[in-house]
Amino acid sequence: MIDFLSLYILTFNCARNPIDVDRFAPHFFDALPPTDDASSPPPPDLIVLSLQEIAPIAYAFLGNTFLAPYLSAFSQLVDVAVARRWACHYVTVATENVGMTGLLVFARSDVADGIAAIETAQVGLGVQQMGNKGAVGARLAVTMPNAPDDTADLTFVAAHLAPMEHAVERRNRDWRSIVEKLVFGPESSPTRGDYERADDELERETLLHGPTSSRHAAEYRGLFAPTSYLFLAGDLNYRTANVSPRLEDQGRFPRNDVEPTSPRHYSHLLQQDQLTREMKQSRCFHGLSEAPITFAPTYKYTHAARRAAARVGTSEDDDDDSPDGLWTSTRWPSWCDRILYLETPPGTGREEARVQTGEYRALPLFPTSDHRAVALSVSVPLTSVRPGDDTAPTAPFPIDPAWASKRDAARRKELAVGGLAYLTLTWEGNGLLVASAIGIFGAWLVLRSLFNA
Repeated sequence: MIDFLSLYILTFNCARNPIDVDRFAPHFFDALPPTDDASSPPPPDLIVLSLQEIAPIAYAFLGNTFLAPYLSAFSQLVDVAVARRWACHYVTVATENVGMTGLLVFARSDVADGIAAIETAQVGLGVQQMGNKGAVGARLAVTMPNAPDDTADLTFVAAHLAPMEHAVERRNRDWRSIVEKLVFGPESSPTRGDYERADDELERETLLHGPTSSRHAAEYRGLFAPTSYLFLAGDLNYRTANVSPRLEDQGRFPRNDVEPTSPRHYSHLLQQDQLTREMKQSRCFHGLSEAPITFAPTYKYTHAARRAAARVGTSEDDDDDSPDGLWTSTRWPSWCDRILYLETPPGTGREEARVQTGEYRALPLFPTSDHRAVALSVSVPLTSVRPGDDTAPTAPFPIDPAWASKRDAARRKELAVGGLAYLTLTWEGNGLLVASAIGIFGAWLVLRSLFNA
């Protein structure tokens, strides 16, 4: 009998606003059966959060203590949501971000001791490869107490791709950049020296064991590691049209009070989904799958819709569908927020290694964002995956040999932009500028009085 590792994955575009924990928590586990259901599962072994636009650009680019309050709110959210359903505790095993995109991984306390070999990776996809858009990953090995001989290798990626209806090819290029530059190494934002040491080790591996061993070493550092399951979640930004909507197009926007046969039912708009089209044409997310979508578009909601959500609250009997007539008129309602996965690790096609998906669901609209969160419950079999020496490369693109230097240069730009944004766009920064100006003026007055004495 094969044991399974249970995962709960949630993606949310925070719209640069702090979350409302009290509103969010009652719906955090909406992709699981209710607690009074006979089929209600035990608490998941791992909880994974993919976050986009976590905070304003100044705090996100500077990171560390500037970003900590925004991330700690999600730790509080997990604690509150878990306490509503189970008597257990979760610990944070990975917290990483690249600019405004973040990834948090939590493990149930009895599972955490079985987690080892945590590696992380970051790539900027925004302006000058900075992290206003980007992808961040964590890779870990999990051994369960009841199955000490079997280990699940897991790779989680949070991503935020290029926006706007017309930018399909740009989003596809963003995917390519993720494959080429999301290279895993030591945990906690490795320094330039760490990158160089990792590259030196790879070079030594080539000299000692030849190109075959080097190829396998590179594979394990890239996105598609032969033994690893892969889950990618985020605001992928694929839309339902290639151009922005015109005024007359609003008559085609979905309604939440119609039958599936109506042309205004969201299922008809879903047929125009760019991501589904591009994946079928093998132009992006090669080899990945998605559970069937049975929920209304997750973006873009108006301020009126968000105000309505604030008035209604988030009681347990809220309708899962979108507020009728409250889509913004300048964007096609779209399924921007998605969770994709590899059905089996790249190095095996065995049926017993196949991922089993549960519920795939959008949470209600919360007042703090124009996106709805999306969650997926999934089970991963705990079975040893050991590809042979003849395993062929599975990544659609090779690793960029200059990935480390490019990321290093982009990080320096992030710090410069973050510092400038902090001084000019935040109250704290403005206060610092004013205080500095007052201090300089005061020093000038003192010096003037001394020279004139």
